[in-house]
Amino acid sequence: MSVQLGDTAPDFTQDSTEGPIHFHEWAGDSWVVLFSHPKDYTPVCTTELGTVARLKPEFDKRNVKCIGLSVDPLKDHEGWSKDIAETQGVALNFPLLADADRRVSTLYEMIHPNADNTFTVRSVFIIGPDKKLKLSLTYPASTGRNFQEILRVIDSLQLTANYKVATPADWKHGEDVIIVPAVSNADAANLFPKGFREIKPYLRTTPQPNL
Repeated sequence: MSVQLGDTAPDFTQDSTEGPIHFHEWAGDSWVVLFSHPKDYTPVCTTELGTVARLKPEFDKRNVKCIGLSVDPLKDHEGWSKDIAETQGVALNFPLLADADRRVSTLYEMIHPNADNTFTVRSVFIIGPDKKLKLSLTYPASTGRNFQEILRVIDSLQLTANYKVATPADWKHGEDVIIVPAVSNADAANLFPKGFREIKPYLRTTPQPNL
């Protein structure tokens, strides 16, 4: 069975570039982005890991910990980390799991046999402080991920976890949001003191409530 939205993210203990990771313990009360890489010393992965390292201040201010994974052994990770620092201009500043035994890859079904029966696809899992899976994405090995989109999704997940709102297509932090249909107009007037606009009875917008 694959890990589905709302499921508890499987716990594990695995070696990493920052020592053994006891996943749930390591995550603590933070949000987590767990993302996999098909193989060490691959060009797309090198750019992705550099991008995430560069974006660490953005993840930190959202209380997000990042953790990568590749199915190669730790000694390969150590050499690859030097290449990442050299070519991307930033050193790894988050752990990279060494999943040579495929333990974590199997738990999270990161290996898709029809794509490749050995290496992981580019999976992304966003996990909340409650250890529940909030989002999963799967990219082919040839396509690098857009981490600005992942930050955008985290902004939406954190906002909608605390307010009775949803975010519209292409929403970005600071823009108007949608009041969920279960909230009556009377309740909306109390919940959203900045006011709201009724476009249709089921489509009402309000300024982002936590700003």
